[in-house]
Amino acid sequence: MTDFLLELLSEEIPARMQAKARTDLEKLFADQLAAAGLKAESLQTFSTPRRLVLIARGLPETTEAVSEELKGPPADAPDAAVEGFLRKAGLTRDALETRDVKGRATLFAVIDKPGRATADVLSDAIPAIVRAFPWPKSMRWGAASQTTESLRWVRPLQGIIALLGGYVVPCEIDGLVAGNTTVGHRFHHKGAVTVSGVEDYADALRAAHVIVDHEERARIIRDGAAKAAADAGFALIEDEGLVLENAGLTEWPVPLLGRFDPAFLEVPPEVIQLTARVNQKYFVMQDASGALAPAFVCTANIAAHDGGQAIVAGNEKVLAARLSDARFFWELDQKKTLEQHAEKLKNIVFHEKLGTVADKVERVAKLARWLCEEGIIKSSPSSLGEGDHAQHVGGALGEVSGGKNPSTTGSAGGPPPRDKLGEDREHLATLAEQAARLCKADLVTEMVGEFPELQGLMGGYYAAKQGLDPQVAEAIAGHYGAKLTSPPNPVLHSLSLADKLDTLNAFFSIDEKPTGSRDPFALRRAAIQSLFLINGTMTSYDWSSVLREDVIEFIIDRWIVQNTQAGGRPDLIKAVVATGERGNFIRIGARMRALQAFVETGEGGNLLAGYKRAANILKKEGYTPLPAGEGQGASAPRGEGDAPSPASPSPSHPAAPGGPLPLPGGEGLEPAEAALIAALDAAEPAADAAIAAEDFEGAMAALAALRAPIDAFFESVTVNDADAAKREARLNLLARFRAAVHRVADFSKIEG
Repeated sequence: MTDFLLELLSEEIPARMQAKARTDLEKLFADQLAAAGLKAESLQTFSTPRRLVLIARGLPETTEAVSEELKGPPADAPDAAVEGFLRKAGLTRDALETRDVKGRATLFAVIDKPGRATADVLSDAIPAIVRAFPWPKSMRWGAASQTTESLRWVRPLQGIIALLGGYVVPCEIDGLVAGNTTVGHRFHHKGAVTVSGVEDYADALRAAHVIVDHEERARIIRDGAAKAAADAGFALIEDEGLVLENAGLTEWPVPLLGRFDPAFLEVPPEVIQLTARVNQKYFVMQDASGALAPAFVCTANIAAHDGGQAIVAGNEKVLAARLSDARFFWELDQKKTLEQHAEKLKNIVFHEKLGTVADKVERVAKLARWLCEEGIIKSSPSSLGEGDHAQHVGGALGEVSGGKNPSTTGSAGGPPPRDKLGEDREHLATLAEQAARLCKADLVTEMVGEFPELQGLMGGYYAAKQGLDPQVAEAIAGHYGAKLTSPPNPVLHSLSLADKLDTLNAFFSIDEKPTGSRDPFALRRAAIQSLFLINGTMTSYDWSSVLREDVIEFIIDRWIVQNTQAGGRPDLIKAVVATGERGNFIRIGARMRALQAFVETGEGGNLLAGYKRAANILKKEGYTPLPAGEGQGASAPRGEGDAPSPASPSPSHPAAPGGPLPLPGGEGLEPAEAALIAALDAAEPAADAAIAAEDFEGAMAALAALRAPIDAFFESVTVNDADAAKREARLNLLARFRAAVHRVADFSKIEG
């Protein structure tokens, strides 16, 4: 066994590409080995700004000899068929063997492949890896770049080390010949660095001021930045992404502390942090009170003779200029009110088929106001009784989005009188509408133009500076990705939900739905966030009057996917929505939780088993109950998914609506049969009442009473009786049992 070292030296590789490049290098190398019948005991990859490195340990020195058999055409096949087989096998006719296959002479080729030196395999593999490398962006360079056949790489490739057991693997790529030399740090080391093999590679480069291990560089930056902050009496604001980025920008990282003028702290801290992070790759820190401190940590790529003083001074000067720009934007934006900024939204197209951003704002404002007016927000005081929500939105979603306009569905034909709403709810509605009309205004400010990541947040700061209600400022700042707050902010939650529901309805109305991995308008995220807000901040409400049907289905589908990814039970959601429960997401969630608690009990598990046995019998019999009023004729076959129809009650033995077709005169009922009928008579109305009261645990408890009767029924009653009337009645009884269970959930969707 021997070890192999591969280094691909180039100009600076972008830090954001290095992690994937390491993964791609390992995969490509492993695939090349596997194709040759080789496998290393271990593979490691490393990266610096100027090199990709792979170390393979435990490689055999040669591949194993193999013998391969190929079955050919019959011996008497036409010459063309035989010649084609010979070309495929790379043999002549006299090298073929003839064997008997089912009484017919058939040609066979036996191809012996001798073992091959691993160095030869690698000589072919290295150029193949380099040429096939999947950089997100690559380039050609030099005179060779005039042809499309020339080498492509992320940046100009400058050298190759390929050492197997200390010996150079001979290979060449576009004039670059593999060797055993590389270069050290661009500033700290001049001349070539000679490497003898895997064992001395990292040490040889360390002596040339290059730390090959990207994880070690990250650790130096992480620990060094924290120490520099602590030494200055501050606490570093952790930023692992920035740690990795700086590790990808340096070969010899040296964290250094710098400071900036405290006067800049009048600018929002997020602006300072983004200015330092995005533009300069600096870490920031906070003081003992948690406020942003006027200091930063930069990561130098050299060990300066003056301890980094000149480097720090230069970085302080650059950051001061950046912060001066930020302060200028901050002050300039405040010369106009948010209302004045919002006027420019009329000139910004939201989508060519959906109008301007101002049009979207108008829809969102109407919907946000409605959510507060109708008490759908949990924390919104309500003077209306439960279920007395007015069914109107004034076209907030319907005008452009293509959704159902609740103004046409309410029993009162419009909004309720204002005196029913209450002063508190009206106040919240006014604030929600105001926040909605201003929530996109910061999109046209200078600060958000410079830092798009701050949209919403800057609007919140400007609203606070303008003296608007704190709830309005908080709503504007957080409406893009609203979280649950304590105490709750109904203005924030109504605005955030309105924004997302409008986006969903609008884009679905123009058939801009996500397909596969394509979701340019982030509608999947909007659906999940909407579900989160509805379940966390809203009262029980049927959104079918507001949302398009396909939007509701989309939200449910995302719920199922999310539940699956989280290791939950998506089958329970499917079981609930199969009952027809669609638009009330809170009821779906409550049903699902009650169902899960029930099926995980012994009674629930046994009832599920009884249900599946009943369903299988009905399916096997192709059973369809008779329509009401048609007497006791024979049953007709039906499709698997058809719902049972109500059966006719017998005067001598009445049945509940949708119940079994009883026997003539009520005669011949076996005790277990009668007991199941009695249990259903009690369980059905109890389950219906519990569901109406949204007491889904109570509905499950009512169903639990059916467990013992259905078990007893199967133990003592023959369903497929020779008497056609008995058979018909018992199938009807099982159908009634199945329908009773379906009142709560479709148990056929439950796995296990």
